[in-house]
Amino acid sequence: MNNRHPNTKTYLHTFIALIAALISAQLAFAQSPSRLPQFQVDDDWPNVPAQLKLGDPSSFAVDSNDNVYMLHRPHVLSDEDYPSAAPPVVVFDPAGEVINTWGGNSADYQWPQREHFIHIDYQDNVWIGGNYCPDRDIPRLKPVNDDQILKFSTQGEFLLQIGLVDGSGGNADTLNLHQPADVAIDPDTNEVFVADGYGNHRVIVFDATTGAYKRLWGAFGNSPEELDQCPPPALRTVPPGAGPDQFSIVHAIRISHDGLVYVADRENRRVQVYSRDGDYIQQLIQHETPFARNLALSADPQQKYLYVGNGSDITIVERRSMTVIGSIAPEGMVGSGHQIATDSKGNIYIAASRRGMQKLVLISD
Repeated sequence: MNNRHPNTKTYLHTFIALIAALISAQLAFAQSPSRLPQFQVDDDWPNVPAQLKLGDPSSFAVDSNDNVYMLHRPHVLSDEDYPSAAPPVVVFDPAGEVINTWGGNSADYQWPQREHFIHIDYQDNVWIGGNYCPDRDIPRLKPVNDDQILKFSTQGEFLLQIGLVDGSGGNADTLNLHQPADVAIDPDTNEVFVADGYGNHRVIVFDATTGAYKRLWGAFGNSPEELDQCPPPALRTVPPGAGPDQFSIVHAIRISHDGLVYVADRENRRVQVYSRDGDYIQQLIQHETPFARNLALSADPQQKYLYVGNGSDITIVERRSMTVIGSIAPEGMVGSGHQIATDSKGNIYIAASRRGMQKLVLISD
């Protein structure tokens, strides 16, 4: 009869095999679609009073109290509704009730003709810009270029203007923008990064307090070339490979807590990643779908996910590896929208322009 106990080597092999199996199971569980963020449409959000007439919702931003700021385009309203148009900025509380409205023309600043983006920074300052070019010839709008961005308090108090209407001298101009599409503010450096945008094809950085110029770059960190197209080209299929060495429409920009800059190059269907200084790191390109329409970061402290507009859905990207791991497309969703934003609870707000607006509620992560 053999009464020998297993030796130490046998125990070690068994222990290693057990640990390996546990790690494998955890990885499989973590990557399971059921573990990705899940959303549903909030059909009751927002509550807009009937007398408040809204144009096309262009963009959303969220302040530190989870109040939601919508930028809309009053000029698209019918002749009947236009006299009752709400000011361009409409503020909702977290429950979706209107708590404030402001914005529009003033002698103190140059309001954009065609409202394009709204963004709220780490100090609850509100940044706004437009993308109008005269060749569009849109009724009710002046035939000028939106070459400026504006900074306000949450109550609409004017704080700063960078650039002037019709002021652009092209991609080398360090004083003006040219139909900018979006901004992001870096709290560590107090710099505003501009996705500049429709007329220009670059990222440009300014001091967020003074407006002083800091630096700029084009796709892959190249010097941007002149290509002023108005109106800009429609979405198209991108040929195989890494894509052109210049940006087309720089449509959205976000900065993660760890200082990485994410740039949506919409017409080239790619998201490029940079350091704060403009050093190119990597990109994610999707040749066959209308990818990189907009960007938002997930609300967890690590900002594990980058949400990227992709036609009828919002693609979930594992942020650090820039790997596609899923999509967001709950029943009743209006599509990926024009611009998107997230609140502190992880909910997503979609400004879908002609298709309206929507709140997606995070139900599991």
